[in-house]
Amino acid sequence: MKTMNYQKMYEKINKTIGELTPLKADCGVLCNKACCKGDESIGMRLFPFEETALNKTQNSVGETIVICNGICDRNTRPLACKIFPFFPTIDEKGKIFVELDYRGKLLCPMIDHCDEIIFNNRFLKAIKKVGKILAKDEICRKFLYDNTDEIDTYIKFLK
Repeated sequence: MKTMNYQKMYEKINKTIGELTPLKADCGVLCNKACCKGDESIGMRLFPFEETALNKTQNSVGETIVICNGICDRNTRPLACKIFPFFPTIDEKGKIFVELDYRGKLLCPMIDHCDEIIFNNRFLKAIKKVGKILAKDEICRKFLYDNTDEIDTYIKFLK
């Protein structure tokens, strides 16, 4: 079995996302950068084997998260921050989709108004490509499946 070089994988992922954002303008203006202001219980999950220089902690279920004080180098943000409020979901056949991450509903006003917003199509395509890169690795693919299940549960609960 071939060992995955996670550093190279994340370099490729970061190059794929680049400077792309959900909107062609700064969405943080809408919510006063709510997603960048965590506390000890609200943060962004790290993807498997993702490294960051930012402060890490464990959430209540033992996942490694990064809690932001609102100031960071945008290039070193965790992947979850770079793709928020979207997530690359995966179906039972392994097909990748890009969906709004309803777990961020309380933070992101774009989730409630997604029908009224024209999202940056290049950004969405980049997230799909990121999902395909992640899905090539067994551990990352399981992470996608687990998060897809969690997002689906949120969607069912919210309806």
